[in-house]
Amino acid sequence: MDWLEEPLFRPPAEADSLIFQVSRGCPHNTCCFCGMYKTVPYRTRSLLEIFREIDRAAEFSGTSVRRIFLADGDAMFLPFGTLCRILEYLNEKFPRLARVTMYANGSSALAKTEEALARLRKLKLAIVYMGLESGSEEVLRLVRKDDTAAHMTEAVRRLRNAGIRTSVMVLGGIGGRRHGTVHVRDTIAALNAMQPEILSLLRFIEVPGLRMYNSYEPLTEYESVAEMRALIAGLELKSTVFRANHASVPFPLEGRLPKDRERMSALLDRVLEEGNLDRKGPGHVPLFL
Repeated sequence: MDWLEEPLFRPPAEADSLIFQVSRGCPHNTCCFCGMYKTVPYRTRSLLEIFREIDRAAEFSGTSVRRIFLADGDAMFLPFGTLCRILEYLNEKFPRLARVTMYANGSSALAKTEEALARLRKLKLAIVYMGLESGSEEVLRLVRKDDTAAHMTEAVRRLRNAGIRTSVMVLGGIGGRRHGTVHVRDTIAALNAMQPEILSLLRFIEVPGLRMYNSYEPLTEYESVAEMRALIAGLELKSTVFRANHASVPFPLEGRLPKDRERMSALLDRVLEEGNLDRKGPGHVPLFL
């Protein structure tokens, strides 16, 4: 719709959702692996501006809208009062609204009290997408992520207590060859502590304009699949939807843990044994991510 400004990013699961940019860019924007908002200065938007767009969307889309995604990079960063007013207005304008979703940093969720999160849930905030990237505090420091694994783990716990589901993203290969072992080990530990409802695995791919930390050595295609196999082997999740079907992943995979662990592990073992994976480079890399 014509009120959306580029670049605009949303999770694949929100392809059919109505999107409102309640802020522009990312309030953190320090991660060396992410180029999503590097050209977009962060700014908040006035409630009047947001409400006008909601009015236009309600007129354009009618009252049948059931799913809404709030962009940009960390909508949870907005003050609690602002988020409440936005959600209240969305509920008023879209009477059939079933769920609202957003990206969130762990520290942004922790800045809200448990009572505040419970209030947001009552206003139909249903799912929060959170980029863990790695459970290793060492790797997170290297990639200059403005959050810690400990913060994100506690944030997921608070969100769950409030009835808000979490979709956690992990970035395969972010530890490179030198830090790959600790990346996998600590990511397993963090995810087992989090117990997210949804877990998405992507692979880091070097693209023009990004510069990783000095000691970074990218994984080969074979090593990327082996890392995925090691990650799945260590997960002790009670009920989690697992998705590794992003274009960046060498071998797409999805299922539910723990039910599909053996099936997914056997598939990865077969791919690793077949000998078709590139052992010297990243393999096929998509033109667009």
